[in-house]
Amino acid sequence: MTTVDTRRAAPPRRVPAGRSPAGPVLAVLWAGAAAVVALWWTDTASVVGTAGRLTGAGRISGLLCGYACAVLVALMARVPLLENRIGSDRVARWHAMAGRYTVSLLVAHVVLILSGYAAQDQASLWHETVTVVLDYPEMLKATAGTVILFAVGVTSARAVRRRTSYEFWYYVHLLTYAAVYLAFGHQLAVGDEFNGKPVATAVWYALYLGAAGLVLWYRVLAPVRLNRRHRLRVESVHQESPGVYSVVVRGRNLDELGARPGQFFRWRFLGASLGWTSTPYSLSAPPRPDLLRITVKALGGHSAAVALLRPGTRVWAEGPYGSLTAERSTGHRSLLIAAGVGVTPLRALFETLPGEVTLLYRARSAEDLALGGELEAIARWRGARVLYALNGAHGERPSITAESLRATFPGLAGHDVYLCGPHGFARDVYEALRAAGVPDRRIHHESFEL
Repeated sequence: MTTVDTRRAAPPRRVPAGRSPAGPVLAVLWAGAAAVVALWWTDTASVVGTAGRLTGAGRISGLLCGYACAVLVALMARVPLLENRIGSDRVARWHAMAGRYTVSLLVAHVVLILSGYAAQDQASLWHETVTVVLDYPEMLKATAGTVILFAVGVTSARAVRRRTSYEFWYYVHLLTYAAVYLAFGHQLAVGDEFNGKPVATAVWYALYLGAAGLVLWYRVLAPVRLNRRHRLRVESVHQESPGVYSVVVRGRNLDELGARPGQFFRWRFLGASLGWTSTPYSLSAPPRPDLLRITVKALGGHSAAVALLRPGTRVWAEGPYGSLTAERSTGHRSLLIAAGVGVTPLRALFETLPGEVTLLYRARSAEDLALGGELEAIARWRGARVLYALNGAHGERPSITAESLRATFPGLAGHDVYLCGPHGFARDVYEALRAAGVPDRRIHHESFEL
């Protein structure tokens, strides 16, 4: 069995954190939306009557929906600048928000434009709908795209996602590309803002081709290059605790990936019925030039099947992603707070973060402490501390509150806090840290729930 050496890697020198590009990126996105509204404004001479107001509102919502579709696709491209500087969790939230805006604008566009046309033609809404769908150019494809986009929106709702498998959600989500492709043609064919206006048409093409180019490069070509270059294969699989397994992956020249402790890759295990979905798992040890390691808890079909992987299985990886790294640190004292399998990225950081480091590990029982032996060895080697928050003898849960955190960690407000665990746990601890006086800029966490 191949393991990862936890004793020889020296903590790296601190790299000053750069300014996050989140603000400028959002400013550009909102400026684009304003430009879309300006496109309608300059093309509209006047708005008269109920039909004119409804049609005008429908045109505005349609243009904004088309713009949101391009943004939605661009946010699916996993651009390293966004994923590693802004953070995968924030990009995921942006993507989810863009999805909600897109579906809402789509509903508004359909209802308003059909109502405006019906009022203008003095026809029923049903008759106008049939006429538009069957007689207008590119509308059959646009209707199919609309149905698909609605389906993606429904399955992306949190209540629905909790009741479906990750694999089902993943494949339905990929249909977003088909929906955008089907709906694109009707924007130019029936949009008054583009008919006979080559500059506006060229800009719209550039917007969509740019988004498609990002997806092609970062989700297709870059992963192909990575995997052809590094030739990843499963080296070994071993159990860490009940239902938790570590997978060691061997490859060539892995130092060229630039992966850092705290980051994650998206993994496919080929030839093991696990190659159909791309699943994010964090590195649970500092990367080596020939080895990467992930640690996975069996929470679903994909993660449970990881325990059955055999040495030699081909691996397809995409990444590295994530900003939960030492570069986010602003001081010389760090507190890492982990729950369950959320300890995996923090275990890698526990070994490599410079300065004074303490790890607080929340688990149900001592048997559930994945990587506990490694954590103790690292603590002894570097003079760090590991504290455990385990359930009591009768199952009572320890309380992690602002008061208990301040009492346990003097000078808490001066710590950088790295937080990783289940969504509910991370939310509660985040609020407790804020109540304890830790500023937002010192609380570093990533959550992968959309």
